[in-house]
Amino acid sequence: MERRTFIMTALAGTTCLALGINYALTDVTVSTDEFDDKHRLLFSVLLPVLLDGALPDVPVLKRDAQNRTLDAIEQTMALLPKDNQIELEKLLELLESRLGILILTGSMTPLMMRSSTELVNMLERWRASYIDMMVIAYQGLRELVMASYYSAPEHWSRLHYAKPSFLEEAK
Repeated sequence: MERRTFIMTALAGTTCLALGINYALTDVTVSTDEFDDKHRLLFSVLLPVLLDGALPDVPVLKRDAQNRTLDAIEQTMALLPKDNQIELEKLLELLESRLGILILTGSMTPLMMRSSTELVNMLERWRASYIDMMVIAYQGLRELVMASYYSAPEHWSRLHYAKPSFLEEAK
């Protein structure tokens, strides 16, 4: 194959892909009421991978921490600026659709059916990608999960952080 043919084919494929994604995602609406139905399952799959080592080892405590984090993610998403909410919603919709997951990961296997190792490898590829969109997607998901998890005061001890008490210092 000639270099020119390869470049033109890649350019045409990328253009078709971009147009297809743009067409498929034109009227995305943001509704936090739908979070439990749609995105809670997706985040429940990503939480153990993104919070590896931070979650408690005891199964009951781990489940409770994950549920509190899922609730905090919902609240955090509601506080984001409208533009960021729309972008995040588009990413989550892509991660939940077969075509979107194929585009983002190169495999049609849903995230819910992947092992932890496969999810870690996928996120590492995103983190180290030369495509800015993939890096931003990784950073956005990671920051959302981390901020939601560490927003709970009971998780601060792992960071060796104690809430400042200004009243004791004033005495």
